Amino acid sequence: MTDATRGEDVGAELEDALDVAAGLVARAGALLVCAGAGMGVDSGLPDFRGNAGFWRAYPPYARLGMSFVDLADPEHFAADPELAWGFYGHRLGLYRRTVPHAGFEILRRWGANLPGGARVFTSNVDGQFQRAGFGGVAEVHGSIHHLQCVRPCSDDVWPADGVEIELDEATMRATGPFPTCGRCGALARPNILMFGDGGWVPGPSETALGELSAWLRDVLERQAATGAGRLVVVELGAGGAIPTVRLHAERAAAASDAVAGLNTSGVGAGSLIRINPTEPAVRPGAGISLPTGALAALTALDTRCAEFPTLRRAVGDEWPNFDREDTRRF
Repeated sequence: MTDATRGEDVGAELEDALDVAAGLVARAGALLVCAGAGMGVDSGLPDFRGNAGFWRAYPPYARLGMSFVDLADPEHFAADPELAWGFYGHRLGLYRRTVPHAGFEILRRWGANLPGGARVFTSNVDGQFQRAGFGGVAEVHGSIHHLQCVRPCSDDVWPADGVEIELDEATMRATGPFPTCGRCGALARPNILMFGDGGWVPGPSETALGELSAWLRDVLERQAATGAGRLVVVELGAGGAIPTVRLHAERAAAASDAVAGLNTSGVGAGSLIRINPTEPAVRPGAGISLPTGALAALTALDTRCAEFPTLRRAVGDEWPNFDREDTRRF
């Protein structure tokens, strides 16, 4: 087989997979979006894929030989706050300046037209989904847009609005002043779960995760009661090194499949759409693999979904009824 023929085969397989995935979305009753760092790449954000990728984004740390894991250590806030806030202050400014790519709006619009709506589960701390107009965002690792006490002296978490960190971009060290805790006066830090982090305040994340769990229960109960459009899970840019997002997506999709009575031993029967250019594999029968980037995949799916009137009309509180065999085809 020549390279050209192999490329044609891959292209045809992707087109077929996009058609199947579009059918899933168009017949959905609710949408769960599960996103990792790859979701933001099309917005211009680094995904920190390995040391090489991280150092391309932050050359000063390459000179220091410091990896993302080295820097994402809460101990630096006490031992070297200029280093810690240099890293996180730069990211805070970057995320504030970044405009979400058009794929976010596609997902938001899909969810707005579904009776069960859409919710988000993400390991990203950048706040891009909220900026794109999403509600119901569960940030499992917290948010850079909120602060907490470095000790912590309490469970208080507050917005980082107005916090501006000055830094020397040649050294990536912050020059201060740094935010402080309003309760005890100690240094404040981002409300992000870091590596080896025993001081993270999980309250906001736990609340959002509880709300997401309640929504999932309600969606699946309605699906079971009506036999109507099922929960579809769209996973984007989630890697396997820290598989939190992938596992959550797989479990939610499996629950939807079980309620729908699908036999997941057949290829393409599942409710998971995995969009990932480098780690796209899906267990046979669990869903659809789309080995491409988030924006390209979502744009292609949106074009195909225009052929399905179900997704394009508002359905209010009425869940569309689909023949089970018809649903299974997609």
